[in-house]
Amino acid sequence: MSYRVERDMLGEMPVPAGAYYGIHTLRARENFPVSGFPVHPRLIRALALVKGAAAAANVKAGLLDEKTGAAIQQAAAEVARGHFYDQFIVDALQGGAGTSTNMNMNEVLANRACELLGGQKGDYHLVHPLHHVNLSQSTNDVYPTALRVAAVQMVLELSGEMARLQGALQEKEAAFAGILKLGRTEMQDAVPITLGQEFGAWAEAIARDRWRLYKMEERLRQVNLGGTAVGTGLNARRQYIYQVIEELQALTGLGLARAENTVDGTQNADVFVEVSGLVKAAAVNLAKMAGDLRLLSSGPGGGLAEINLPRLQAGSSIMPGKVNPVIPEMVTQVSYQVICGDQAIALAAASGRLELNAFLPLIAFNLLHGLEMLTNAAVLLRTRCIEGITANEKRCRFWLEESRGEATALVPYIGYEEACRLVEKAMADGKTIRETARESGFFTAEELDIIFAPGELTRPGIAGSRKLKHKLPTQNNHFD
Repeated sequence: MSYRVERDMLGEMPVPAGAYYGIHTLRARENFPVSGFPVHPRLIRALALVKGAAAAANVKAGLLDEKTGAAIQQAAAEVARGHFYDQFIVDALQGGAGTSTNMNMNEVLANRACELLGGQKGDYHLVHPLHHVNLSQSTNDVYPTALRVAAVQMVLELSGEMARLQGALQEKEAAFAGILKLGRTEMQDAVPITLGQEFGAWAEAIARDRWRLYKMEERLRQVNLGGTAVGTGLNARRQYIYQVIEELQALTGLGLARAENTVDGTQNADVFVEVSGLVKAAAVNLAKMAGDLRLLSSGPGGGLAEINLPRLQAGSSIMPGKVNPVIPEMVTQVSYQVICGDQAIALAAASGRLELNAFLPLIAFNLLHGLEMLTNAAVLLRTRCIEGITANEKRCRFWLEESRGEATALVPYIGYEEACRLVEKAMADGKTIRETARESGFFTAEELDIIFAPGELTRPGIAGSRKLKHKLPTQNNHFD
């Protein structure tokens, strides 16, 4: 392999001749062989957009000649489209508040721009990573800005997927609206509910997540770009500062705005904690729903088996015919990882000191990976689980009758104590509450059909009271 020699303030290093990165990147790779995870590609692409906007603004401010600026912008556009990602070799968990990632980007763009201008990699007299690519910038304004851009894009994608998941749940809510089943509280038998109502409750939770995430763009779009090292804007001209925001708006299509206080935007990372908290809330709802799906589909012979999940793969290397709820299990694991990542984000944000937070790479790592995983999980939950769920109506009816949960509907007619006696007798005789109530003489079969109708048992009020008001004690007539 052939090499070129590059120099920095610490000395010289050989750099592979074909590499677009340079000496600063190599030092960072040597210093941080930690996690094995590269910087998230969405952060790389967002940072390239920021660099392209900066080059355009520098040209318009008269700080960069048009030829050099155009080459940097083209190189940045290529990286933003996903090219040269293999040239970003610094570990995601790095010291320096993202300086190594910024340096890596500066070098890749400079060397690609040198090529575009007819030179060779390392011809920094043509395009220099710091003098030209990093002109009017600091890591401390471009890195947080890129993180906000990437987060906005990914939050909106997650919100869109949550909306589609909500729609799939609502379709099942309508399809299962007439299926009466046993409700359960504290894992014990409770009053009846419809299977559709259970799906509808999940849909409402996901709807809240969708809306909360969508609105987060407003909090993320305030960027500190132009603030340079500590937010004061030192070494950035006013024309550049205002122009660069407009250029970034045009490149991203996002409603970005310059922060009213760029010192605050450089120091404080609480907005990422806020975003992460809402992402965590979505993870909590997905985990809860995944757990419910596993329980409702358990069995099929020895569990509840009220719903059937799509059969996706063999579930055991030893037990023939076993199929596991693999999608809900995956969703649960993703959700737990996001919840843990939220704690890391909070700790990193709290650990910022004075004019800068040195732990932004940890925030970026957990936030962007969390958004990516949760988005993918939502897609798979919808397409490979929810959309294929079918109801086991016979099993729903079996558990409802077996539990005697319908007895609660009889309380307004015969009182709590008498209803308890009916339940005890039904359990002792091995009969349903319907059979025992009819045999007791309190109700006819027709009256029980009215009381135990799905529409009566699952709406507010006393089941059957509109038709059987004459059977209610006087003190209960006011309920409907």
